[in-house]
Amino acid sequence: MPEAVQNVFVSWTVPIPSTLAILLTATFYLRGWRHLRLASTKAIPAWRAGCFLGGVFLIWLAIGSPLALLDEQLLTVHMVQHLLLMTIGPALILAGAPVMPLLHGLPQGFVRSVLGPFLRWPIVQSLGRVLSQPGVCWVAAAASLVGWHIPALFNFALQSEGWHVVEHSSFLVAGSLFWWPVIQPWPSVPVWPRWSILLYLFSATLPCDILSAYLTFCDRVVYPAYLTVPRVFGLSALEDQECAGALMWSCITIIFLLPAANITLKLLAPRANVRGSGRMGLDGASPESSGTRSGD
Repeated sequence: MPEAVQNVFVSWTVPIPSTLAILLTATFYLRGWRHLRLASTKAIPAWRAGCFLGGVFLIWLAIGSPLALLDEQLLTVHMVQHLLLMTIGPALILAGAPVMPLLHGLPQGFVRSVLGPFLRWPIVQSLGRVLSQPGVCWVAAAASLVGWHIPALFNFALQSEGWHVVEHSSFLVAGSLFWWPVIQPWPSVPVWPRWSILLYLFSATLPCDILSAYLTFCDRVVYPAYLTVPRVFGLSALEDQECAGALMWSCITIIFLLPAANITLKLLAPRANVRGSGRMGLDGASPESSGTRSGD
């Protein structure tokens, strides 16, 4: 193991505040999920709970594990952090249908006296309607991605612990907003036709492709901070940058392709049902019952 990596593991300590916050979030979710499952076994499937727990674990992996220390020495690791915080983690958390379990898992006195009135506040509801617009979600994600990769802001965040936290928080918020119209967890209401989400996902790859292509094919080191740190795994700063760009390019393409394929199959499924067996679905059930299960 390279000496620089060994030093990271030696100096790493568990960040108490973020770890405690993530553990509490997971505990409240599981408490609410168990309450809902006792009321109805069809309430929220176990796989959704697994998605949520996997998502919060990946968030901790990005901000609380030794990975968070290696990001100052390898741009590739920094890119892994960004993918976990903005793309994979939020998608899994929203796939876990988090709102209802958390409302049932949090202390009910807090929900009734604080959280409930806050969520019913007209200003909060108006803000929620604005932020759930797909166009706003797309712009927020693109602006966060491109903005924080501007060399001046990127280097500034590396040098300032406080701004590094702001950067990571903005990635998490922007990623959650981006995936909201795609996954549509309760209580979201579709704003655009479902087929338009395919264009939404495709257009979202464009700023990622431009940025990753620039990092991959640029013949100079874009972020000077990586020129002065110990090299790890024998990678030069330029090779590290090329790996980071290629990682972003390939991962984003694959990750966005998965929901696009799923949406496409669901859009085509009703036509297949009609051509196939009249009112019977492909699995032998009626379209109404199939639709019910797809929302589980």
